[in-house]
Amino acid sequence: MADMDEFRDMFFVECDELLEVLANGLRQMEQPGFDKETVHAVFRAVHSVKGGAAAFGLTTLVTFAHRFETVLDLVRSDKIEVTPLIMGLLHRCSDCLTDLVGTARSGQDPDEVKVDGLMTELDGLIDSDGEEDTAFEFTPITLDFGAPLSFDAPLGLDMPTAEPARAGLLVQMAPGFQLYRSGNDPMALLASLRKLGDCDVVMNDESVAPLEDWSPEQPSLAWEIGMPEGIDEAAIMSVFEFVEDCCMLSIRPAPAPEITPAENEPEPEVAAQHDPAPAEAVQTPPPPTTPDEASTAPAAGPRAAAQSDAGQAAPTIRVALDRVDRLMNMIGELVIKEAMLSQVIQTAGMHEQPDVIAGLDAIRQLASDIQESVMAIRAQPLKLVFQRMHRILREAADATGKPVRLITIGEQTEVDKTMIERLVEPLTHMIRNSVDHGLEDTVTRQRRGKPQEGTITLSAAHRSGRVQIEVSDDGGGINRAKVRQIAEDRGLVAPGANLSPAEIDQLLFLPGFSSKDEVSALSGRGVGLDVVRREIMGLGGRVMIQSTEGEGTTFSIALPLTLAVVEGMLIQLGDQTMVLPITAVQETLRPESSMLHGVGHGSQLLSNRGELIPIIDLCASFGVTQPEGGPDSSVLIVVETDSRKRAAFRVDAIFDQRQVVIKSLEQNYGRVPGVSAATILGDGKIALIIDPEEILLSMSNDQGRRMAAMASNG
Repeated sequence: MADMDEFRDMFFVECDELLEVLANGLRQMEQPGFDKETVHAVFRAVHSVKGGAAAFGLTTLVTFAHRFETVLDLVRSDKIEVTPLIMGLLHRCSDCLTDLVGTARSGQDPDEVKVDGLMTELDGLIDSDGEEDTAFEFTPITLDFGAPLSFDAPLGLDMPTAEPARAGLLVQMAPGFQLYRSGNDPMALLASLRKLGDCDVVMNDESVAPLEDWSPEQPSLAWEIGMPEGIDEAAIMSVFEFVEDCCMLSIRPAPAPEITPAENEPEPEVAAQHDPAPAEAVQTPPPPTTPDEASTAPAAGPRAAAQSDAGQAAPTIRVALDRVDRLMNMIGELVIKEAMLSQVIQTAGMHEQPDVIAGLDAIRQLASDIQESVMAIRAQPLKLVFQRMHRILREAADATGKPVRLITIGEQTEVDKTMIERLVEPLTHMIRNSVDHGLEDTVTRQRRGKPQEGTITLSAAHRSGRVQIEVSDDGGGINRAKVRQIAEDRGLVAPGANLSPAEIDQLLFLPGFSSKDEVSALSGRGVGLDVVRREIMGLGGRVMIQSTEGEGTTFSIALPLTLAVVEGMLIQLGDQTMVLPITAVQETLRPESSMLHGVGHGSQLLSNRGELIPIIDLCASFGVTQPEGGPDSSVLIVVETDSRKRAAFRVDAIFDQRQVVIKSLEQNYGRVPGVSAATILGDGKIALIIDPEEILLSMSNDQGRRMAAMASNG
């Protein structure tokens, strides 16, 4: 039972890969002049899902997949024209197939109403073409491992043990482990060959191991099929098109049959002059191979090149995520212990001994290399998340009646596995928000000279040690006057408050805010962008908005590369040690008096390379008492945030630059303004990790309030 569960899990993992191929193929079919091979790839994906599902008795999944592949077969044979209406149906069938795989995996009941409705539409296409789709039935195979092994039971095909008559082409087939695991049956392949013409089949079972030594990963059966004349190789290959990459296959002209001299008829003298052909020269089916051997053994026949290329794939291994998580936690503890060891060496006065310092540097470098390697193991491309957004977009477009297309850029950008799982909900809200709120209706777009079809762009890239994800639309932009009025009507902001455009945009993230007067399937309940901000901040990230009225809106998400370790600069504020993320640091300097300029009530600007940068005193921001010497003895750190805001942080001193382990502050204590997390230093003390973005945002809000107060007093 444990083995069957393992095979079932492997089937669902492969289903995920096949569904990804299906979704990609359907999107390519929407492009003008798509390659016909794309349709074949889509058909093979659905067929493979059906074959594997049949092996596990998943009736609903098999029946629906059979109808689906029947229509795809009509498409690839040019009996059904690919129109936007047909593509819409195929996309909905792909979504339904994904749902059926999900319900089969979780053991839940499928949505029969949805399945029956789509099958009715598929049957309509099949009937309209004049094709009769025979009902697909299957019987799961039951194996009795207690029964003696026998090859005499009827299998629906005559299996002669003698050499088949040689005529036409000779087909040699030795299925590999992958063929059986995907739910394909060699008997079905042989039956399909029989439909092409009267063929002779020989099964080679000489290499079959005794039952007690038998391994499912080393199948040993092979077949040799003699095909009659008049059948071309292309027709034979169409039978094997779904399994050619998981079996050893050879198709070649059949050798001429040996002519046996008649009894008492003397043999020609020339025959006596040649030695008889050795037994090894007789063509036999290829020996069974293990999966590893199959990837390196040369494949005979015309498919050899393709099989050789397929065998070059890098070997992989599946590891449970919790094991990688435990390894990542141990890496974090190793970083902490390294910092403690460095502190002990410093305290003991051994920091000037070359051997000690060299050994400590080697440990630090090794810990860094291990941490990067584990991060690479956990890193996964955003492709799977981006592909799910296509379905979200289609559902939102159908609900609103707006024609929309989604463009994805940077699908291969890698992020931590944990982030991928938690990004689905925020991106779902943002895509729906862009369709429902951002894009105008068709009439409005025409009036504004825009294409009827709206465009939403989902992109991702690595920037300055962080992951930047953007959701952009070409809609009407944010109507800030309307947003402000709604916020005032709902009591979310004081009437008459002096708000900058950026502050008005931030009102969209307030809980309970909604610009919809009526509740719909997509919006109107005041739940959406506040969830986005909460989830992204929980990942240590930031959400920003850029909008131009009449042109569109862009939501930007900035995320750290990992949730475990961050490279930081240790700084001193009074008697406190804090950490400033190195990704935000542009430069450090000890300014001359000529570089400092006073402005307003006690504020200062830094003149640096022709640019005036506001100075923020971190001691004042965090309420820390500044040591003697005052600002004149301080150091300035120029930082730039993800929203491209720049400032100069005034600190008392800079200690070191090192990797620190991130510990959640909200889970263990509570939220602290201007602080993103905490860490443990080498001396065992806790240091806060500064959030530069929030500090600059707080400064902007304070300046806005001061300017509003000055205006009201004036």
